[in-house]
Amino acid sequence: DKKYMQVCIDLALKGFPLAFPNPMVGCVIVHNDSIIGQGYHQKCGSHHAEVNAIASVENKELLEQSTLYVSLEPCAHFGKTPPCADLIVKSKIPRVVIGSLDTFSEVNGKGIQRLKEAGIEVLTKVLEKDCRAINKRFFTFHEKKRPYVILKWAQTTDRYIAPLNQKEPLWISSPKSKTLVHLWRSQEQAILVGRKTAELDNPLLTTREVEGKNPIRIVLDRELSLNKDLLIFNDDAPTLVVNDKLSSENHLKVDFDNLAPSLLKEL
Repeated sequence: DKKYMQVCIDLALKGFPLAFPNPMVGCVIVHNDSIIGQGYHQKCGSHHAEVNAIASVENKELLEQSTLYVSLEPCAHFGKTPPCADLIVKSKIPRVVIGSLDTFSEVNGKGIQRLKEAGIEVLTKVLEKDCRAINKRFFTFHEKKRPYVILKWAQTTDRYIAPLNQKEPLWISSPKSKTLVHLWRSQEQAILVGRKTAELDNPLLTTREVEGKNPIRIVLDRELSLNKDLLIFNDDAPTLVVNDKLSSENHLKVDFDNLAPSLLKEL
């Protein structure tokens, strides 16, 4: 079971980044220890992994003697597409192996319940940790009600980030870590810095070391004091200024004295 679940995970990763905001999901169908069908969720609004996998099976009669492996619990609700659990039942697949449960409130065990009520044998939590890891953003949002956050800084071996009263940017990280940071930028929706970082380092905050999209740039500038000639305000990527003065298309007004965790959801 683990072998085929790993195939599901590998397939699921092909859905990045177009599956967003949906989770990445992979599915394989196995008959007599041979894969007879496979699929993944290619982009938001398109067919789910289970639908693509079932459709790829040439001899549909084999489905009644096969096992379906899927990295995430099949949905049981009508969203942009019909419920995958219903299709599995209709296809008379007798056994389903699931990597991780879907904690989205519209699913959250309902898909498993639907399969079991139809008499299907269901095995769950196979390579669960790995299946959850590929959808860490999705699970963080639905379980913790906030975005997935990466905290990044560079420090010396004696635990300093810059000399006292340092005015100019000081390079203390490495080319390898720089490439990793740019990979993160290409994978995440936004990157946030404070006023002093924008002012002293004058960063672009765009993706350059790897191929990929630029994140939305967010800067905390309470008094709107930053010089508009800074690189963070160029046209390479959108920039949102969080402040306590005004709200507009590119400005978000917040109460800095009473910041709440819910602010992350607004950002």
